[in-house]
This record gives sequence, C-alpha cells and structure tokens, in this order.
Amino acid sequence: MNRKATEPFVRIVKRDGLPLWHSWLIRLAALALALAVCAAVIFAIVRLNPLRVYGAMWQGAFGSAKRGWITLRDTMMLLCIGVGLAPAFKMRFWNIGAEGQILVGGLATAACMIYFGSAIPTWALLLLTFAVSAAAGAVWGVLPAFFKARYGTNETLFTLMMNYVAIQLTAFFVAKWENPFGSNTVGIINQTHKSGWFPAVFGQQYLLNALLVLALTVFVFIYLRYTKHGYETAVVGESERTARYIGIDVRRVIIRTMLLSGAICGLAGFTAVAGASHTISTSTAGGRGFTAIIVAWLARFNTFVMILTAALLVFLEKGAIQIATQYNLNDYASQMITGIILFFILGSEFFINYRLIFRGKKEAD
Repeated sequence: MNRKATEPFVRIVKRDGLPLWHSWLIRLAALALALAVCAAVIFAIVRLNPLRVYGAMWQGAFGSAKRGWITLRDTMMLLCIGVGLAPAFKMRFWNIGAEGQILVGGLATAACMIYFGSAIPTWALLLLTFAVSAAAGAVWGVLPAFFKARYGTNETLFTLMMNYVAIQLTAFFVAKWENPFGSNTVGIINQTHKSGWFPAVFGQQYLLNALLVLALTVFVFIYLRYTKHGYETAVVGESERTARYIGIDVRRVIIRTMLLSGAICGLAGFTAVAGASHTISTSTAGGRGFTAIIVAWLARFNTFVMILTAALLVFLEKGAIQIATQYNLNDYASQMITGIILFFILGSEFFINYRLIFRGKKEAD
C-alpha cells in the first residue's frame, strides 16, 4: 500500500520553541488579517469606508486629552486584574473569582471611606483602604485555595461561586448605605470633602492609578521571574508530583500564591472605588475579572506584555462604543468587529504553539 496514501493530509505538531520576534510577527500578521476581514465586513454590512471607521475607533479612545486619560485609567484597571491573576495561572490554579475579589476589595474601600472619611486625614485613609482592600481580596482568594490544598476541591467552580457570594454581599451593603434613601445606590462617597479619593498627581486625576498598577506590574514580574517563591509557583504549575519530590510544600505554595493573587485583585477594587468611580455597586467589577483572563493568557503571564494586551482590549472597547455612537450602529455591529479582532489574535496563539505538517513534508522546523 502506498505510504503517502495512508498519511493524513495535514498533521498538527507542537513546536519545541519559537524565537520571540517570530511569535510577535505572527501576532502582527493576525492583527493585520483581522483588520482586513473587519474592513470587508464593515463595507458589506453598512457600506462605510473602513478607514473612517478605524479612525473613529482611535477618536473614541484618544480623541481628546480626557478620553486618553480615561482610556489609561481603564487600561490600568484591567492590567491590575491581569497581574493579579498571573501568579495563580502560573501555578495552574484557575482563579475565575477575580470579579468577587474586586468587589470585596471595593467594598472594603467604600466601608473605610464611609466610616473613617471624617475621622482621619486622607493620606492615612488611603493607606488604611490600601491595606484593608488587599486583605479582603486575599481572604476571598485564600478560601478556595485552602479547600483545594486540603481537600482537593475544584478551584474553578469554587472561585466562580465566590463571585456570586460577593455580588450578594455588595448588594446588601449598597442597600444599607444607600444615599439618598430609596435610590438603591450609594451615590458618590465623600463628595464634598473627597476623603479617601486618590489625589491628583501633577494635575492629572488618574496618574496615581497608573503609578500604583505599574509598581504592582514590576513587583509581580520580579516575584515570578527571580524569587524562590516564583520558582516554586512555576514548579507546582508544571507538576505537583515533581514539586513534592524535590521537597516543595505544595499546600503552602497554593495558599501563599492565592493570597497574593486575591490581594492584587482586591487592590483593583481599591483603584476602582478610591481612584475612579468613588462609589460601590454590584457592577463595579463590570465583567473585567473575566476579560482579564484573556489579558493574562495572551501575555503568557508576563506582566510587562500584559500592558500591551490590556491596552488593546480597552482600545477595542472604547472604539466599539465610538463607532456605534458616531455611525448610529447597534451594539451588535461594533461588538462583532471587536470579536473578529479578538478571534484572530487568540487564533494566532495556535500557530505560535503548533505548526501544520502537510502530506509529504518533513517535520524539520
């Protein structure tokens, strides 16, 4: 029998490794192809010039100084959550509970602002809310970690369910703190004296948000890449059996890593309440805990690369809103453009990790 006739037409082979420049070239090619497909879809559906639509997306994100700073603020928020997820995902602990950790961090921040806003200076209140929000997020992260380490529970389901508990807890306190009475909202906390609000730095309202998140980005990069704890996290993620064999306390690593992951996600709630909205509601996280999973995954848990992925996703979000408004399109049309771009970018990861071998071709890379 002819050997070639029995071979599959195409085989999928995992790559041993790919140069960094080559992987980024694949991602850029995927982005260019996505923009070309989007251009064809835009013209086919609404008969608009695609270049004008892309220009509108840029205007939506950076069309004015105010828009630029809001884009930066939202990018830093998403980046903070992605940075928080990085240690857990590096350990192959699938923390799907960032939404809840953000909410309890924001809830702790709001509580400090409400109860201590008139009692202590703003600088002391900010330090207090920083510590309390990180502690709240850490507690919310360590609960599923403890049960995973002690009883082998499923962390995906556990962390997901913790989100719903956090939502109901937030709803309870929103009802308790509602202002004005009957509005079912907390309103702007400390609106008159702004106690607990992030101060403007060099005249920029959201610069402190960026500085705090960038500091966390550098810290987690160093922690994962150059510390003993980061090494143990990576080993546990590769193989718990190997980690135990070389003397690593797997239970301790799981709990310690989720303490860090939850604390950073709690700080995302701190920046959302004290540094942006100055209020708390069940929509404070706004689904960003799930979006940040894409941020962390695309960057392969490299926190510096996460800056680019977070910026891209926020740009697409702002651009989608702008083109829907400017061209009187419904949300589905703008979200379709965003979805096409994300599909191609996510799909490019397949070609970075795997290659196709067609019938009759050698496997030499």
